[in-house]
Amino acid sequence: MLAIAVTPLTIRLAHRFNMVDIPDSRKVHSRPTPRIGGIAIYIPMMAITLSLFLFDNTVRNYLLENQLKITALLSISTFIFIVGLTDDIKGLRARTKILCQLGASIIVCALGFRINSICFSGGQVLELGLLSWPLTILWIVGITNAVNLIDGLDGLAAGLSAVACGVMVVLSIYFEQMVMCIIMTSLLGALIGFLFFNFNPAKIFMGDCGSLFLGFVIASSSVMFATKSHALVSLTLPILALGIPIFDTLFSIVRRYLERRSLFSPDFEHFHHRLLALGLKQRHIVIAAYLITLMAAGFGMFMIFTRSFQSILIFISILILLVLAFRLLGLFKFGEMLAILRKKHILTNHIKLEKESFEKARLHFYRAKTFSQWWDSVCAAAVGMNFNTVLLSLTNRDGSNKILSWKKNNEEPEKKNIMQMIIPVSDRRLNSALELKVNINTDGSIESAGRRARLFNRLLEEYSVAQLVT
Repeated sequence: MLAIAVTPLTIRLAHRFNMVDIPDSRKVHSRPTPRIGGIAIYIPMMAITLSLFLFDNTVRNYLLENQLKITALLSISTFIFIVGLTDDIKGLRARTKILCQLGASIIVCALGFRINSICFSGGQVLELGLLSWPLTILWIVGITNAVNLIDGLDGLAAGLSAVACGVMVVLSIYFEQMVMCIIMTSLLGALIGFLFFNFNPAKIFMGDCGSLFLGFVIASSSVMFATKSHALVSLTLPILALGIPIFDTLFSIVRRYLERRSLFSPDFEHFHHRLLALGLKQRHIVIAAYLITLMAAGFGMFMIFTRSFQSILIFISILILLVLAFRLLGLFKFGEMLAILRKKHILTNHIKLEKESFEKARLHFYRAKTFSQWWDSVCAAAVGMNFNTVLLSLTNRDGSNKILSWKKNNEEPEKKNIMQMIIPVSDRRLNSALELKVNINTDGSIESAGRRARLFNRLLEEYSVAQLVT
């Protein structure tokens, strides 16, 4: 009810101060929409959670017993909320947001919220030791960004997060974790109220202040829950509940890495973009995502009542089904990924060989003191960098013309496999520029030819004719 009351006020605030998301080629909405909806999630969740300290009952006693940790968790979550709000209002670089998340995650770990061990049924315990820190940080930052990246359609991130909160409420009741139940129930209530305005057609977006806050609270709370229960299910069930954003983020990272793009670069390859491209409407895509998440989480609930080995089988089976769903959408193509990996491996070897050729040519140029030695260095570099021909027109002292040339072999390669380059070279005597004409074998890769051309230019700049003695 509090979320339903606060959200319209947030909408008015956003319109008054022009804090709206303007449609562009990357957006799916068609009209300016408020983008600070996270305020309508943050305020109700915090207000309800903190107000419970005012009541004299059993719940308050649970909170007081964990007051320091709860206060710390809510304070750090508030910091993440402010980071997101700043990004919504002024804009922040992706790296800045990641650094803030890393810092907040490290503080959470320092406070004792770490996945130190996982307890299987039968009393078997897997101690993580030093791995607890990087694993916990990766979990928190990963879930935070997964929720952030999935926020691309009306009601999608809020609905999937609500399912995750509901799953954790059930877990907390089953394992008698009162603090977790309070936090997740408060967040679930805020999300349900917010969805009245965020579902398609959305009157408000949660923005980064909402998605980052949601992801961080869910991730940090699940870590706190795992610390308390040491149960395998306490980590696997949230993974299933957030399976769509987790896999969507994972495949996005792999895709961008293989395509040699920045991990933070935007694209239209998220699962909801693929479904939109198939002609489905936003509302239908979101409802389908809800149903898939509910099914995955529902089947995952059976892990509570099974042995550890059976729980792992259930978990892996559901993960495979989620991967197959992404495969059907064309977001995960194992054969194509292997082909790209092979191509990337070949490219890495080529770059390594090109750098080695550059370093050898560099030593040759370093020893050149005369023009004749300099030309020999040019030819040696042409051999190492797989050039086809090098031509340099000169003017003798008597005014006659002379052409220095080097050619790889007598075979003439096809023109389509040759890249031509003309480089200006200073003439010391006439104080003018000569032209060094180079034909470069592309070897089927214009990118490789471009790199070799750049390295060759660098050699001529570092060891110019003007530096020669004679």
